[in-house]
Amino acid sequence: MLETVFHTNLMEFPPPSPKAIEPVDPRDPRDQRDGAVRLHVLVVDSDAAVRSACVEIAASLGYAVQSAADLSQARSLLRGHAADILLLNLPFGASQGLDLISEVKLLYPATTAIAMTASSSVNSAVEAMRRGASDYLTKPFAIDELSTVLERAAAAVTVDSENRQLRERLRLTQGLGAMIGRSAEMEKLYRILSKVAQSTHPVLVLGESGTGKELVARTIHASGPNSGKPFLPVDCGSLVPTLIESELFGYVKGAFTGAVKSKDGLFVSAEGGTVFLDEIGELTLDLQAKLLRALQEKEVRPVGATHRVPIKARIVAATNRDLAAMVEKGSFRKDLFYRLNVVNLRLPSLRDRREDIPLLAAHFLDRISRAQGRKFTLNDEALRTMMRHDWPGNIRELEHAIERACAMSSGPVLQLGDLPTQLQQQGLEAHRTAAATQETGADSTAEVVTLAELERQAILGAIRMLKGDKLLAARMLGIGKTTLYRKLKEYGISDMPLDA
Repeated sequence: MLETVFHTNLMEFPPPSPKAIEPVDPRDPRDQRDGAVRLHVLVVDSDAAVRSACVEIAASLGYAVQSAADLSQARSLLRGHAADILLLNLPFGASQGLDLISEVKLLYPATTAIAMTASSSVNSAVEAMRRGASDYLTKPFAIDELSTVLERAAAAVTVDSENRQLRERLRLTQGLGAMIGRSAEMEKLYRILSKVAQSTHPVLVLGESGTGKELVARTIHASGPNSGKPFLPVDCGSLVPTLIESELFGYVKGAFTGAVKSKDGLFVSAEGGTVFLDEIGELTLDLQAKLLRALQEKEVRPVGATHRVPIKARIVAATNRDLAAMVEKGSFRKDLFYRLNVVNLRLPSLRDRREDIPLLAAHFLDRISRAQGRKFTLNDEALRTMMRHDWPGNIRELEHAIERACAMSSGPVLQLGDLPTQLQQQGLEAHRTAAATQETGADSTAEVVTLAELERQAILGAIRMLKGDKLLAARMLGIGKTTLYRKLKEYGISDMPLDA
């Protein structure tokens, strides 16, 4: 019956060209001809007629094909090179065939296995799926069924290959796209982003201010299939509601004072690209209702218009607010929250990935160095202080701190005194604690040091650390130079002049 189905339906296909059934290159599982990459299919079936028909159909679809009449021959061919797609017949009592699927998935995880079974051996198909097969065909089947299954498998192989290449790029680089970080939190985020980018579902990006929510949105857009389309951001917290509505939905001529001509909104202008709604939690309930309608019906009504315009845009929204809590309080629509929250990405704070601070600092220093034509580096003490800081402003605060340090520095090496005041004080406190521990030997029975003595140690320690630069020491200590001069006088060293 199966042979009849094949030989009847093969008449619908043009005969495969000689090029399509050239032997594959055993050195590379993806055979190349004229620069094109072809997936390699291995057909395993003891029925010569069925095996031959499967080979012809796969070859006519452009795949590089090999065949085996038994499991031993199949193993021999697989030792030469892995197949991208394994099309394996499972006869009655198919335990050995199932073992081959397990072996292939263990040795060649990237191989997609397809089981062919008789109609009365559905249990074998179920077991094959459990062993790692991604699909199955029940005999007898028509050519279009086999073609569909092969094309589905090829698409899966391509996606898996792209994901593996992406993971390898991540391993060899310091992040994903313009994102920086190698911490476990960031690696987890990259894995999610690589999957999210390939879809068009709405994404909700959550995180504290300064964690890089817009950068994540841009990375999703740039890594996706519509990266050539526009990326259009709008800050929902910086515009009044009427302006946000006209920005998102557009308006017609005469809709309001100053509307001298019609203008498309961002949802229409995106043309299949991405609209990034930053600070989505700032939208009024009225605008939330209009946004929900636009997302549900995939059309908008421009301000002042009586007609609706279809839209095709991916929505990425972001906020630093707790939308779930806002839903409970009634300040954010529950239905809109669920509509936006199809995929949820929560960005880690910088204090939760401190190991990424040196990478981020080096990135910002390199950018500033190239812009100013001079090389900047951080000394160890400044970097240690930055690693201890909690960074409530996250990456944005770190970037501003680096920029400030480069602006204040008198040389190419950034010192503790070049950092913002709060970090200087933290650095001095750490230095003071270390000095006190060293002097007392961290003995719990050591005598109590007075505040006046701690102050004296801090001032003299800062001056020694800065090699006599008392003006800089005063700035680091957060006191005026007159106060420093008075203290030095109290310590009996007032004859030491202040540095200019």
